[in-house]
Amino acid sequence: MTDVFADLKGEELVRFHDERLGDKPHPVSGTPRFAEGVWQAVEDNHRFNARLWEEEELARRRDVPDAEIAANKRNIDRLNQGRNDSVERIDEMLAGRIGPPGHPGARLHSETPGMMIDRLSILSLKIRAMGAQSSRQDATAEHRSTCAAKLKRLLEQRGDLRHCLDELLADCARGTARFKVYRQFKMYNDPSLNPHLAGKPAS
Repeated sequence: MTDVFADLKGEELVRFHDERLGDKPHPVSGTPRFAEGVWQAVEDNHRFNARLWEEEELARRRDVPDAEIAANKRNIDRLNQGRNDSVERIDEMLAGRIGPPGHPGARLHSETPGMMIDRLSILSLKIRAMGAQSSRQDATAEHRSTCAAKLKRLLEQRGDLRHCLDELLADCARGTARFKVYRQFKMYNDPSLNPHLAGKPAS
């Protein structure tokens, strides 16, 4: 049986996420590597997550005017929408490779592959940041030790998650598992659903 997901393995995803972060001050910047297909959606998702990480850090500042924090919050909202859209594109493309479930009794998996890939992306950001903290020479030995323990747990979590993703995709290819492409329906970004965006008082 042909492996319809041969190009999308957990190990390769982890390597891609780490390589695109690297040690650059602005991770996942520069020319996109993929121009189309599921890997383009994976790359877009990773870029949105990296930019969200930066904006979330900036939004915690206490030494800047409130207007700057408000700008950060609006950026976070916009980037989150892009992140959610990229997860849905991943799922749409993967679902298209499978077609209908092969067996009527195929189990429905509550978490989609796109959601799992999104989590792997976020874990790569956490691992990068925790790794930097665990080797800080200006920090105490206790701080480095605590962060090293957290880093070990994060690496374990990522390893488990990538294996779970591989197993889910393999089961979907065999027809023994399935997933649905869910929509986030972010109501607060829609003027027809958020009365504050439409200029109307909330009921």
